[in-house]
Amino acid sequence: MITGLYDILHRAQSLLQGGSMIVLICGMGVYLTLRTRFFQVRGLTFVWKNTVGSLLKKDDRPASGGISPFQAVSTALAGTMGVGNIAGVATALTLGGAGALFWMWVSSFFGMMTKYAEIVLAVRYRERDAGGGWRGGPMYYIEKGLGKRWMAKLFAVLCAAGSFGIGNMTQGNAVSGAARAAFGIPIWLSGLITAFIVALVIFGGVKRIATVAEITIPFISVAYIAFCLVAVTRGSDYLGGAVSLIFEQAFTLQSAVGGVAGYGLLTALRYGVSRGVFTNEAGMGAASIAHAAADCKSPAHQGAWGIFEVFLDTNTVCTLTGLVLLTAGGGRLWSSGLDGVEMTTAAFVSVFGQLGATFIAISVMIFAVAGMLGWCLYGEVSIGYLTGQSARMILLYRMLFVLCVYVGAVSELRAVWELTDALNALMAIPNIAAIWLLRRQVILPKAFERRLRS
Repeated sequence: MITGLYDILHRAQSLLQGGSMIVLICGMGVYLTLRTRFFQVRGLTFVWKNTVGSLLKKDDRPASGGISPFQAVSTALAGTMGVGNIAGVATALTLGGAGALFWMWVSSFFGMMTKYAEIVLAVRYRERDAGGGWRGGPMYYIEKGLGKRWMAKLFAVLCAAGSFGIGNMTQGNAVSGAARAAFGIPIWLSGLITAFIVALVIFGGVKRIATVAEITIPFISVAYIAFCLVAVTRGSDYLGGAVSLIFEQAFTLQSAVGGVAGYGLLTALRYGVSRGVFTNEAGMGAASIAHAAADCKSPAHQGAWGIFEVFLDTNTVCTLTGLVLLTAGGGRLWSSGLDGVEMTTAAFVSVFGQLGATFIAISVMIFAVAGMLGWCLYGEVSIGYLTGQSARMILLYRMLFVLCVYVGAVSELRAVWELTDALNALMAIPNIAAIWLLRRQVILPKAFERRLRS
């Protein structure tokens, strides 16, 4: 029975990594881009004014019992940015060649509108909680917008279950591995410390999670971007060749010799798009749960943060990681046979020496812990939805979440990776279906279009 269940989930994971689910998610982004007449381009001023511009004007503080729009996007980025940005790009280059980076850009361009749509719907259909804050997400816009409570419950179950895997055990394992490799800390000790830190934050509720995310995510993101810029500058002699290689391998029809199966258009497209989609999680729906908690002016204003989120996650951080990998070691390191965090660490060591290895280890640990906090929020809201906001069940969920942090830190997690990838695949299905059925509510109203033009 267990073997049969594992086989079903493994097949779902294969579907996700294959073409069908990628086409479904990217197809939604393409449709919304065309239907809104490339809003992520022509609405660039609106997006800037209501994201980074609002921070410069100090116009981003919570108005009531919720959290600020910036805290919301920081919490969402905590769940998306992390090990995937550091290790996932290396895997995409290993399997799909340098051209994978180009197709990652393409997927993120259309993914901006998918993420925008999720957030608009989440804010539109959210509700007040007992503390005066907001709660929302795919389960709420599926139930209220479509009247399909069974589908909403399905999403909530998958999200809650997935929070223990990709948002918990695998992140805890990354922390313990990085701490042991860089500082020689035993995995049981780093597991205990990580579990304690996570418990200290999540038992403070959504506001404490958002506050911690607001501090850690901007700090580590800026530091990581700065290190990447220095690394790319030092490898500038190879930058022109790296950029040429990206476009050359992105459109090469015939697979060239290299990698496991050779690099060509199909392999570059497959791994670039899949890494882009599942790095920024556009289409998964989970990040909209964090955005729904924000005190914002309108659904469209918070949706602008979704466009910014995808841009920062994929177009900025993933791009810089890719350029570091393509220019490090004389432009040859990325095809040396290394993969994942090991390749990224080697690239930073080639530029910064031991400081590079230490920085990557610290980045992995901070990103991973932040990811746990974001996913705990997603799981907690899902459990609350399923149990009628039972305080006892939410408390039990938090306790189990902390326990799984330690279990993940000291365990071998190959099977967990397979199962959680499958759960993410299954989460996308009801979410994309809901976006399609509610698509008319995402299209910009004429009054908004007039204000946008003016």
